[in-house]
Amino acid sequence: MVAGFRAALLLSSMLAAPVLAQGAPSPAVTAAADAEEIVVYGRGEVRQQAVVTAADIAVLTPGSSAFKAIEKLPGVNFQSADPFGVYEWSTRISLRGFNQNQLGFTLDGVPLGDMSYGNTNGLHISRAIISDNIATTKVSQGAGALGTASTSNLGGTIEFISREPGADFGMAANATYGSENTFRGFLRLDSGDLGGFRASLSYAYLDAGKWKGSGQQRSHQVNAKATYGFGDSGKVTAFVNFTDRKENDYQDLSLDMIRRLGYDWDNVSSNWPLAVRVAYVGANTGYTGVSVAPNGFGTVYPAPFANADDAYYDAGGLRRDWLTGLKVESKLGEAVTASVQGYYHSNKGQGSWFTPYAVSPSGGIPIAFRTTEYDISRWGVIGTLAGEFGAHRPALTLWYENNDFNQARRFYDIGSSLTAPNTTALTYQSNPFFTQWYNAYTTRTLQFSVQDQWDVTDDFTLSAGFKGQSVKLRADAIAPSPGPLALGRIKNEDLFLPQVGALYRLGGGTELFANFTANQRAFTAAATSGPFATTQLRFDAIRNRLRPEKSNTVEGGVRFGEGAVRGVVAVYYVNFKDRLLIAPVGAGIEGRPPVLANVGNVRSLGVETGVTWRIMPPLTLTLSYAYNESTYRNNVVDDAGAVLQAIRGKRVVDSPDSIGNLDIAYDDGAFQARAGANWMSRRYFTYSNDQSVPGRVLVDASIGYRINGTGSFADGFAIQASVTNLFDKRYVSTIGSNGYGFSGDNQTLMAGAPRQAFVTVKKEF
Repeated sequence: MVAGFRAALLLSSMLAAPVLAQGAPSPAVTAAADAEEIVVYGRGEVRQQAVVTAADIAVLTPGSSAFKAIEKLPGVNFQSADPFGVYEWSTRISLRGFNQNQLGFTLDGVPLGDMSYGNTNGLHISRAIISDNIATTKVSQGAGALGTASTSNLGGTIEFISREPGADFGMAANATYGSENTFRGFLRLDSGDLGGFRASLSYAYLDAGKWKGSGQQRSHQVNAKATYGFGDSGKVTAFVNFTDRKENDYQDLSLDMIRRLGYDWDNVSSNWPLAVRVAYVGANTGYTGVSVAPNGFGTVYPAPFANADDAYYDAGGLRRDWLTGLKVESKLGEAVTASVQGYYHSNKGQGSWFTPYAVSPSGGIPIAFRTTEYDISRWGVIGTLAGEFGAHRPALTLWYENNDFNQARRFYDIGSSLTAPNTTALTYQSNPFFTQWYNAYTTRTLQFSVQDQWDVTDDFTLSAGFKGQSVKLRADAIAPSPGPLALGRIKNEDLFLPQVGALYRLGGGTELFANFTANQRAFTAAATSGPFATTQLRFDAIRNRLRPEKSNTVEGGVRFGEGAVRGVVAVYYVNFKDRLLIAPVGAGIEGRPPVLANVGNVRSLGVETGVTWRIMPPLTLTLSYAYNESTYRNNVVDDAGAVLQAIRGKRVVDSPDSIGNLDIAYDDGAFQARAGANWMSRRYFTYSNDQSVPGRVLVDASIGYRINGTGSFADGFAIQASVTNLFDKRYVSTIGSNGYGFSGDNQTLMAGAPRQAFVTVKKEF
């Protein structure tokens, strides 16, 4: 196997994981860890798990996604087409062959949904909180805690915990400038302790140019958090987070386009006359299927275009979110603690394309502004009751969520000018000339869990419990009625999804762990994903045969080390039932209803290893390697059992067999430097495995200096320089941006960013 590897020092100490915060007792996690421990491979847990802290995010370029801090962990596959990892159309994360919408995500216990770009039931972590305010990220590669508020965590859970307001009054600021005229600023103010009350207020701004083509990534974020302690153990926590994000999209590519046009090919956003000409040629040749008046643009595409899908004028994503929460936690006697947490999330969003597949009525130009529009209003309540009775630590959780989600596909007139359109991709649209569909989706979720952790002896712990889920979904048409997409009701319910684990401590920092978990992914209610994202005829034909995706995960391993060397070796087997494949029809911009197919079982098996060696106090070496084999176990068949697509035995899409990381970091308190690499093997982007992108090695590096202990204004000042993709590797980052087909090349790839460099100055007051 090739050895290669990618960045970032796991400077992490084991934080307390209160029962109330996690939804299940975990006293071993709360055990004091060495002050010098720099990698926490889930010590004390009955499952495979790893933790990183704010120190890991701090050494990345400010504004980077928290996912970039965990991509070094065993088995984590993270991809994005921008250097920050926050460009949502391209952002993908997967674990053990499970893709992003089959994982669970929470922030301070609040569910973030499946983080899909379609924004059906949550929001991305880059919008949920400013990355500088994340204190801890916990990755459970196989199964999260039973009480996790998620109905999508088939293949693992990623939990984010925010920073608490500081005990002392203070300010922190940083500013970053770099490639593509990127500017990013951050400011945080902490009130300090005011008689038990603490508060913090933060603001972050980003204006980053695209690394190719024309366009920007822009965002404003505000985070406010307050806590109040009462009695001996009571606490109230409230937060309000706001994000306004606007970003121009990069062009989706195919392998053919990369060969013909290169990795730097993009939308023609700075050349409206060229976009108009290509659209007219597409109409004149019948390629786009629209009718236009006689014109002089002919039937020959201008070089280097081969068709109207080679590049569009522009595309963009707009998201505006409010996320709020209130949590009360307290003791109910000496042995029982309880918490109640409420939350609310609202979202307004538009995903847009200047599409040559429609005509603007005012001037007859064969380009229209097409949007997919989102409107989320969801609220929920999470309750936890936990006790400690001798050797037993039982816990109960209850979660209810109501999600009202409206989604529309609309078209807007771009005017009659041949020199410039009347709008931009970063502008919220109004007054459409055509609404293709406008549907209302309601999802009501009820989940409970029961668990006990039993310390049989000082060295042996058993954990057992189960959760139950009931998810009811409904789709109604607002306009037109009926529309082209499926309407109706569907429900999935399973009131017994067990989880059993064991931990045995051998001494000397070595422990054995084993775990079995049964999970399911509930259906989602949306026009662009789930069972309603098809025609009424197809939905009626398959609704009685559809089953929610389920997984049974068995994992076990050994953790070792207390001194300079620490690590983990874990093995796992996953049986994934009723896999629902969604295959797009036509180019993504056409927006045709996809084909849904239940392909039966998927099997995953693999091994994950991680080692950290503190060579000397300032110098640390971190290594990880994961091998995963995920394959489809059934062909796609029709109602009569005839094979439609022969994919049995084929590898799961976007599931590399091997991922490896190597990181070396130096930090003596003043000078810091680090370099690392990430290696990933071949990835397939068709279910039949006839198309793939090759493996690649990416190298990042950073260097910095901070001033401490002078007693002057310079204290707390730091400067840092960082470079991503140090050796300027040209490669495909995201695959599946427009879904996965059964076979053949498809315009569903995104080029990774070339070498990018940034300089950051920081100051704490």
